[in-house]
Amino acid sequence: MSAWLVLWLALAGGLGAGARYAIDRLLPAREGGFAWGIFLVNVSGSFALGVLTGLGSAAASDLGVILGVGLLGGYTTFSTVSVETVLLVERRRWVDAAGTLFGTLGIAVGTAAMGYALATWIVTLTESS
Repeated sequence: MSAWLVLWLALAGGLGAGARYAIDRLLPAREGGFAWGIFLVNVSGSFALGVLTGLGSAAASDLGVILGVGLLGGYTTFSTVSVETVLLVERRRWVDAAGTLFGTLGIAVGTAAMGYALATWIVTLTESS
């Protein structure tokens, strides 16, 4: 791995983390409520990573690494979902805690699958043209 690739990964990761923070601040959770900003980040990031994965070799390998590992790795976060879940459990908000953990996981996996399917369909269309 080249030093340039590592530098681009770090820059992309910082941009992703900054975007995550901005979205979380734009859609803050109400006191002790569901964290809609982090939910949106994880779902949209999963969809984008699904698209990137579905593109496969159609995306340049270094660019794919920079976007997938760097940008989307910095953007999405399971650790924040975990912390939000623990805080909701401490407040005895069991339904919100379960929704945060399992809802985010299920919907994020579903949107990743949708993104992957969309990208592979696009690649198949372009290859058959």
